[in-house]
Amino acid sequence: MHRCTVRFVEQRWLRSVRCMSSTVGRRRALRSAFPVLDLPLQPVHQHVYEANLRNSSACHKKYTEFSEKVRRGGGENATARHTQRNKKLLVRDRLGLLLDDEDFLELSPFAGLGLPYGDIPSAGCLTGIGRINGLWCVFIANDATVKGGTAYPITVKKQLRAQEIAIQNRLPCVYLVDSGGAFLPLQSEIFPDKNQGGRTFYNEAIMSSMKIPQVSVVCGSCTAGGAYIPTMAEEAVMVHRIGTIFLGGPPLVKAATGEEVTPEDLGGARLHAEVSGCVDHFAWDEKEAFNYTRNIISTLNFHLPEEDEGETKKSRAEEEPLYSSEELSGLAPQSYNYTVDVKMVVSRLIDGSRFQEFKARYGTTLVTGFAKIHGHLVGVVANNGELSYEAALKGSHFVQLCDQRDVPLLFLQNTAPTAAATPSMKQAEINTNRLKAQGSMMSAVACASVPKITVVIGGCHGADSYAMCGRSFDPNFLFLWPNARVAVTAPGHAGSLLPPDAEQQEEERLNGRLKEESSAFFSSGRMWDDGVVLPQDTRKVLGDSLDIIKQQQYQLSTEKLRSTLLRM
Repeated sequence: MHRCTVRFVEQRWLRSVRCMSSTVGRRRALRSAFPVLDLPLQPVHQHVYEANLRNSSACHKKYTEFSEKVRRGGGENATARHTQRNKKLLVRDRLGLLLDDEDFLELSPFAGLGLPYGDIPSAGCLTGIGRINGLWCVFIANDATVKGGTAYPITVKKQLRAQEIAIQNRLPCVYLVDSGGAFLPLQSEIFPDKNQGGRTFYNEAIMSSMKIPQVSVVCGSCTAGGAYIPTMAEEAVMVHRIGTIFLGGPPLVKAATGEEVTPEDLGGARLHAEVSGCVDHFAWDEKEAFNYTRNIISTLNFHLPEEDEGETKKSRAEEEPLYSSEELSGLAPQSYNYTVDVKMVVSRLIDGSRFQEFKARYGTTLVTGFAKIHGHLVGVVANNGELSYEAALKGSHFVQLCDQRDVPLLFLQNTAPTAAATPSMKQAEINTNRLKAQGSMMSAVACASVPKITVVIGGCHGADSYAMCGRSFDPNFLFLWPNARVAVTAPGHAGSLLPPDAEQQEEERLNGRLKEESSAFFSSGRMWDDGVVLPQDTRKVLGDSLDIIKQQQYQLSTEKLRSTLLRM
């Protein structure tokens, strides 16, 4: 009797919590009357603005070239073979059938370009976050036109990052599997280590235990290690004739036993739907498969808020920044010396250019304060010069304040090109104090449990970048502007890394290497970020990212009551 009473109380408590959480979406946020940042371009900015604009145009041209290269996938011949001989849809056409619309957030599209082992467009798979029946979902979709869907080290890295985002933001995950397995000549970089191939399956198990839904669609080859992806997902859909699942294909069977067998008989959709039970849904074609998948997503226990679409659009239109986001291209610094007041950047990203600044007169080389982006309250932390002792203390205070209030953090990073020199004892004392304060800020950022988004709008250099929530400090999302530079020190400052008696030739060589290796496209090719975004698109990307982060509060089935002990 006592056990039944406890269980009844727990059920009522959980129902009340769920009821409270389900009404969150219908409540209005507190009204804000933040001051307006009215910061138009002045004649004094003209020289810097025009130089930055020329640099942004060159970066935009490179961005367009990379985007077109990625769109082509494996090239014309591979595309023709994929569509005509294999009778399969291209990966972007598959996403067109799966997602509600083409307005999805693609992650790391330039991953795999410019690597030592060659160009692997989009790392051989598309990852991103899009809406399915109104619900934001992570998708991981192999592109079989790129090297036949073979997995390279960068492919594995990209898949693991997509799963990490799904875990961090509690997003349902959909796998579109069309892969030929690992690229064996690079197996030492794919198979053995902790964060390599096997981690994909570990993550699947962990996500399932966290009640993060996973659905797999087998729309092509699913060979070797890849065969575990659909079998470990909660539900699996398989397409007739083009989908196969086996550890070793027909050639291996013939080599081992001498028996000849077709892929369909060895591991086709009929076999796995009717005999092995590895898949849950049999689809005659890809269109039917994606209809099944959309229906599966509709069974997930999410309660999304109801919104008046017309009213929402109207309110968002009224809250556009005071000045056009297009002006951000001229505010994106080509180098640290071409930096303008970061409040000019902030004012072109936030709703109505309204900004409630925190400690405005203290530590002025770091700008902190509250704003809204597409209706989401955020705490903004933006570099406006060197991260001094006072600025770091201010940053530490503000980060802890946001953590206390559960306000997401937005870091706009443009750090100093090199560490401060110590030519005197007095300067050494100043640098020591700065070091302590920066350590305090790093601790605050690392321990803050609120969502964090980082956008590198200029330089990402040295220890300052850690305090500003660089990649190693695990932000929910990290994006770069095309003009961004990512290196231990900026190009032209290699001398700070070399001994005083170093030859000039060595310094020039190191500066040349820094210039090449610090570019945003070099960084994105190696997945040191979640993608390069254009300055004028940043506001929309941030709005989508905040929507995505917020969705987890609408999942009703995140906890499970302890089941009663049944005895036979």
